[in-house]
Amino acid sequence: MELSNKRLLSLDVLRGITIIFMIIVNDPGSWDHVYAPLLHAEWNGITPTDYIFPTFLFVLGTSIVLSINKQREKGIDNNKILRKVLWRSAKIYLVGLFLWVWGKFFHQFSITFDEIRWVGVLQRISIVFLICSIIYMYTSLKTQIYICLLTLVGYLIVMCYVPIPGIGLPDLSVPEKNWAHYIDSLFLPGVMWQKTWDPEGILSTLPSIVTGIFGMFVGYIITKASELKEKIIYLFLLGFCLLLAGDISSYVFPLNKNLWSTSYTLLVGGISSLALAFFVYFIDLNNNGRYFKFAKVFGVNSIFSYVLAGMLTVLFYDDSLWGFGFNDLFVENISSLGISKKLPSFIYALLYILIIWIPTNYLYRKKIYIKL
Repeated sequence: MELSNKRLLSLDVLRGITIIFMIIVNDPGSWDHVYAPLLHAEWNGITPTDYIFPTFLFVLGTSIVLSINKQREKGIDNNKILRKVLWRSAKIYLVGLFLWVWGKFFHQFSITFDEIRWVGVLQRISIVFLICSIIYMYTSLKTQIYICLLTLVGYLIVMCYVPIPGIGLPDLSVPEKNWAHYIDSLFLPGVMWQKTWDPEGILSTLPSIVTGIFGMFVGYIITKASELKEKIIYLFLLGFCLLLAGDISSYVFPLNKNLWSTSYTLLVGGISSLALAFFVYFIDLNNNGRYFKFAKVFGVNSIFSYVLAGMLTVLFYDDSLWGFGFNDLFVENISSLGISKKLPSFIYALLYILIIWIPTNYLYRKKIYIKL
């Protein structure tokens, strides 16, 4: 079965699943009552939630290859493609800033530049999209492999062995004694997620770009391998190698999503490749896409659904000036039946997904795809 010129449904499905879980993680009924797998690891270590964001960046990298190849096939030159990339990256970044300002404004009716969080999920997506697109357009596969190796090895050496001014050798057991924290505290303006450092900060953006490049490698596999079964084999092989490398390197540089550590980059890259291989096998090879329409709806309008979920929190959560407190009412009323508050908190997140699905599905049915 040949799909070299056909869109892989599995890409839309995997992208949609990541968005669904991002919304579930971001919008529980109560932050005081959340199942452990739906929380990020506080520092070293990893939870299933820590797989989600890098998987989105991984799929983004794959989509970059497929999109740019398609534009080149239409005769569009690199300069025009680059202008599109720059404009789209700027729009995604600005929407990320808008979401932060939106939330702040509905809390206090005003916001200053010092109260803006200049980095975040969408901001990191925009940067990874921009840098990976430029790397793909202007470098060879061999150069891209070197970029990955040099970045990950260099990041490991700096983070683990290079002394920090005023601190000495890095201590990766705590958040405050590493180069990422040091650079963020000196150069990152505005509000930071953790007061003096940010998980989407300056230095950790470098290995997150490698996550996008790993996705680009999958794009090469999809476009170059002649048969669908061959693509699946290569995806499994890539996933296994990255997973093994991540496990081995974790003994030197612990798994850490906040730092986007070398071991974390490799391990979640492997998980993402294996997940995509499974979906290509189950959906594209065995024609089971009909079972994943719900996820596809989110996948084809991923940024829209994520932004909409962020915007509507001002209505559905009681910590907002305009919020109606639906979350607390729901959790308290259901838990009064004698069950753990974690269950209604999780159910609330699922119901919130359904709320976001309604307008997203409408766009899907009308074949409206918002690509920022």
